[in-house]
Amino acid sequence: MALTLYHFPPSAPSRAALLSAKAVGVKVDVQIVDLFAKEQLKPDFVKVNPQHTVPTLVDGDFTVWDSHAIGPYLAKTHGKDDTLYPTDPKEKALVDQRLYFDCGTLYPRIRQICFPVLFLGEDEILDEHKTALDEALGFLDIFLEGNSFVAGDKLTVADCSLVASVSSIVAVGWDITPYSNVASWLARCALTIPDYGEANQAGAEQFGKAVRSKLAPGQI
Repeated sequence: MALTLYHFPPSAPSRAALLSAKAVGVKVDVQIVDLFAKEQLKPDFVKVNPQHTVPTLVDGDFTVWDSHAIGPYLAKTHGKDDTLYPTDPKEKALVDQRLYFDCGTLYPRIRQICFPVLFLGEDEILDEHKTALDEALGFLDIFLEGNSFVAGDKLTVADCSLVASVSSIVAVGWDITPYSNVASWLARCALTIPDYGEANQAGAEQFGKAVRSKLAPGQI
Protein backbone atom coordinates (compact mmCIF):
# COMPACT_ATOMS: atom_id res chain seq x y z
CA MET A 1 0.00 0.00 0.00
CA ALA A 2 1.34 3.42 -0.97
CA LEU A 3 2.14 5.92 1.72
CA THR A 4 0.14 9.14 1.72
CA LEU A 5 1.75 12.46 2.63
CA TYR A 6 -0.52 15.41 3.34
CA HIS A 7 1.61 18.31 2.23
CA PHE A 8 1.66 22.09 1.70
CA PRO A 9 4.64 23.09 -0.47
CA PRO A 10 5.30 26.53 1.11
CA SER A 11 5.59 24.91 4.56
CA ALA A 12 9.19 24.16 5.54
CA PRO A 13 8.28 21.25 7.86
CA SER A 14 6.09 19.78 5.15
CA ARG A 15 8.93 19.99 2.64
CA ALA A 16 11.25 18.41 5.20
CA ALA A 17 9.07 15.31 5.25
CA LEU A 18 8.98 15.15 1.46
CA LEU A 19 12.76 15.60 1.27
CA SER A 20 13.16 12.73 3.74
CA ALA A 21 11.01 10.53 1.52
CA LYS A 22 13.14 11.50 -1.48
CA ALA A 23 16.36 10.79 0.39
CA VAL A 24 15.05 7.41 1.55
CA GLY A 25 13.83 6.59 -1.94
CA VAL A 26 10.27 5.74 -0.96
CA LYS A 27 7.33 6.82 -3.08
CA VAL A 28 4.56 8.79 -1.40
CA ASP A 29 1.17 9.82 -2.67
CA VAL A 30 1.17 13.58 -2.09
CA GLN A 31 -2.13 15.16 -1.11
CA ILE A 32 -2.06 18.96 -1.01
CA VAL A 33 -3.61 20.70 1.99
CA ASP A 34 -3.69 24.47 1.37
CA LEU A 35 -3.03 26.17 4.70
CA PHE A 36 -3.60 29.60 3.20
CA ALA A 37 -7.15 28.45 2.35
CA LYS A 38 -7.49 26.78 5.80
CA GLU A 39 -8.06 23.38 4.22
CA GLN A 40 -6.43 21.80 7.28
CA LEU A 41 -9.63 22.57 9.18
CA LYS A 42 -11.86 20.54 6.88
CA PRO A 43 -13.57 17.69 8.76
CA ASP A 44 -12.08 14.98 6.52
CA PHE A 45 -8.55 16.09 7.33
CA VAL A 46 -9.24 16.63 11.03
CA LYS A 47 -10.32 12.97 11.15
CA VAL A 48 -6.88 12.02 9.85
CA ASN A 49 -4.99 14.40 12.14
CA PRO A 50 -6.97 16.00 14.99
CA GLN A 51 -4.11 18.48 15.47
CA HIS A 52 -4.77 19.51 11.83
CA THR A 53 -1.13 20.09 10.91
CA VAL A 54 1.04 19.25 7.94
CA PRO A 55 2.98 17.23 7.18
CA THR A 56 0.95 14.17 8.05
CA LEU A 57 1.97 10.70 6.89
CA VAL A 58 -0.42 7.77 6.56
CA ASP A 59 1.13 4.31 6.23
CA GLY A 60 -1.69 1.79 6.11
CA ASP A 61 -3.42 1.90 9.49
CA PHE A 62 -0.67 4.03 11.03
CA THR A 63 -0.67 7.83 11.02
CA VAL A 64 2.08 10.14 12.23
CA TRP A 65 2.63 13.88 11.96
CA ASP A 66 5.51 16.31 12.62
CA SER A 67 8.37 16.18 10.15
CA HIS A 68 10.88 15.45 12.90
CA ALA A 69 9.03 12.18 13.58
CA ILE A 70 8.21 11.40 9.95
CA GLY A 71 11.80 11.58 8.71
CA PRO A 72 13.18 9.03 11.21
CA TYR A 73 10.13 6.80 10.68
CA LEU A 74 10.66 6.69 6.93
CA ALA A 75 14.37 6.03 7.34
CA LYS A 76 13.76 3.19 9.80
CA THR A 77 10.96 1.52 7.85
CA HIS A 78 12.07 2.08 4.25
CA GLY A 79 15.77 2.98 4.36
CA LYS A 80 18.25 0.72 2.61
CA ASP A 81 20.60 1.03 5.61
CA ASP A 82 20.96 3.19 8.71
CA THR A 83 22.86 6.04 7.06
CA LEU A 84 19.97 8.52 7.08
CA TYR A 85 19.05 7.72 10.70
CA PRO A 86 21.84 5.83 12.49
CA THR A 87 21.37 2.99 14.95
CA ASP A 88 24.67 3.66 16.74
CA PRO A 89 23.62 5.43 19.98
CA LYS A 90 26.11 8.28 19.70
CA GLU A 91 25.52 8.90 16.01
CA LYS A 92 21.76 8.71 16.52
CA ALA A 93 21.94 11.15 19.45
CA LEU A 94 23.77 13.67 17.28
CA VAL A 95 21.16 13.41 14.50
CA ASP A 96 18.41 13.75 17.11
CA GLN A 97 20.08 16.84 18.56
CA ARG A 98 20.17 18.45 15.13
CA LEU A 99 16.50 17.58 14.59
CA TYR A 100 15.63 19.10 17.96
CA PHE A 101 17.71 22.16 17.12
CA ASP A 102 15.54 22.67 14.06
CA CYS A 103 12.20 22.19 15.82
CA GLY A 104 13.20 23.93 19.05
CA THR A 105 15.48 26.76 17.92
CA LEU A 106 15.95 27.49 14.23
CA TYR A 107 12.48 26.99 12.81
CA PRO A 108 10.68 28.79 15.69
CA ARG A 109 12.91 31.82 15.07
CA ILE A 110 12.01 31.76 11.39
CA ARG A 111 8.36 31.34 12.28
CA GLN A 112 8.33 34.27 14.71
CA ILE A 113 9.47 36.47 11.82
CA CYS A 114 7.23 35.10 9.08
CA PHE A 115 3.99 34.06 10.79
CA PRO A 116 2.98 37.59 11.87
CA VAL A 117 3.66 38.82 8.34
CA LEU A 118 1.68 36.09 6.63
CA PHE A 119 -1.26 35.81 9.00
CA LEU A 120 -1.42 38.77 11.42
CA GLY A 121 -1.02 41.75 9.12
CA GLU A 122 2.45 42.77 10.31
CA ASP A 123 4.77 44.30 7.71
CA GLU A 124 7.90 44.89 9.78
CA ILE A 125 10.39 42.56 11.47
CA LEU A 126 11.47 43.33 15.03
CA ASP A 127 15.21 43.83 15.47
CA GLU A 128 15.32 41.30 18.30
CA HIS A 129 13.79 38.68 16.01
CA LYS A 130 16.44 39.38 13.39
CA THR A 131 19.15 39.01 16.03
CA ALA A 132 17.67 35.75 17.28
CA LEU A 133 17.58 34.23 13.81
CA ASP A 134 21.13 35.30 13.06
CA GLU A 135 22.21 33.69 16.32
CA ALA A 136 20.59 30.40 15.28
CA LEU A 137 22.25 30.53 11.86
CA GLY A 138 25.54 31.13 13.65
CA PHE A 139 25.02 27.98 15.72
CA LEU A 140 24.32 26.00 12.55
CA ASP A 141 27.47 27.40 10.97
CA ILE A 142 29.47 26.10 13.94
CA PHE A 143 27.84 22.65 13.68
CA LEU A 144 28.97 22.49 10.06
CA GLU A 145 32.59 23.45 10.70
CA GLY A 146 34.69 20.63 9.29
CA ASN A 147 31.61 18.62 8.28
CA SER A 148 29.89 18.11 4.95
CA PHE A 149 26.49 17.70 6.61
CA VAL A 150 24.94 18.70 9.91
CA ALA A 151 25.74 15.46 11.76
CA GLY A 152 28.98 14.50 10.04
CA ASP A 153 30.08 13.56 6.56
CA LYS A 154 26.89 11.80 5.47
CA LEU A 155 23.43 13.13 4.67
CA THR A 156 20.83 12.35 7.37
CA VAL A 157 17.19 13.20 7.94
CA ALA A 158 18.40 16.12 10.07
CA ASP A 159 19.76 17.74 6.93
CA CYS A 160 16.35 17.34 5.29
CA SER A 161 14.69 19.23 8.14
CA LEU A 162 17.27 21.97 8.47
CA VAL A 163 17.68 22.60 4.75
CA ALA A 164 13.93 23.07 4.38
CA SER A 165 14.04 25.73 7.10
CA VAL A 166 17.14 27.54 5.88
CA SER A 167 16.07 27.56 2.23
CA SER A 168 12.79 29.16 3.29
CA ILE A 169 14.36 32.16 4.95
CA VAL A 170 16.89 32.48 2.12
CA ALA A 171 13.95 32.65 -0.29
CA VAL A 172 12.54 35.49 1.80
CA GLY A 173 15.80 37.33 1.14
CA TRP A 174 17.86 36.66 4.26
CA ASP A 175 21.59 37.15 3.80
CA ILE A 176 23.51 34.01 4.75
CA THR A 177 26.85 35.10 3.30
CA PRO A 178 28.22 35.66 6.85
CA TYR A 179 27.67 31.93 7.40
CA SER A 180 29.93 30.39 4.78
CA ASN A 181 29.54 26.86 6.10
CA VAL A 182 25.76 27.15 5.90
CA ALA A 183 25.90 28.54 2.36
CA SER A 184 28.16 25.70 1.18
CA TRP A 185 26.03 23.08 2.90
CA LEU A 186 22.84 24.48 1.36
CA ALA A 187 24.34 24.08 -2.11
CA ARG A 188 25.61 20.60 -1.22
CA CYS A 189 22.17 19.45 -0.09
CA ALA A 190 20.63 20.74 -3.31
CA LEU A 191 23.02 18.50 -5.25
CA THR A 192 22.70 15.49 -2.95
CA ILE A 193 18.98 15.08 -2.20
CA PRO A 194 17.05 13.60 -5.14
CA ASP A 195 14.49 15.88 -6.81
CA TYR A 196 15.54 18.76 -4.56
CA GLY A 197 14.27 21.45 -6.90
CA GLU A 198 10.76 20.07 -7.16
CA ALA A 199 10.54 18.77 -3.60
CA ASN A 200 11.96 21.82 -1.85
CA GLN A 201 13.14 24.80 -3.86
CA ALA A 202 9.85 25.44 -5.63
CA GLY A 203 7.93 25.51 -2.36
CA ALA A 204 10.57 27.64 -0.65
CA GLU A 205 10.24 30.19 -3.43
CA GLN A 206 6.44 30.20 -3.03
CA PHE A 207 6.94 30.85 0.68
CA GLY A 208 9.49 33.60 0.08
CA LYS A 209 7.27 35.34 -2.44
CA ALA A 210 4.30 35.25 -0.06
CA VAL A 211 6.30 36.79 2.79
CA ARG A 212 8.02 39.43 0.66
CA SER A 213 4.69 40.55 -0.81
CA LYS A 214 3.52 41.57 2.66
CA LEU A 215 6.70 43.15 4.02
CA ALA A 216 7.34 46.87 4.06
CA PRO A 217 10.32 48.00 1.94
CA GLY A 218 13.75 47.59 3.47
CA GLN A 219 12.85 44.95 6.05
CA ILE A 220 15.25 42.32 4.71
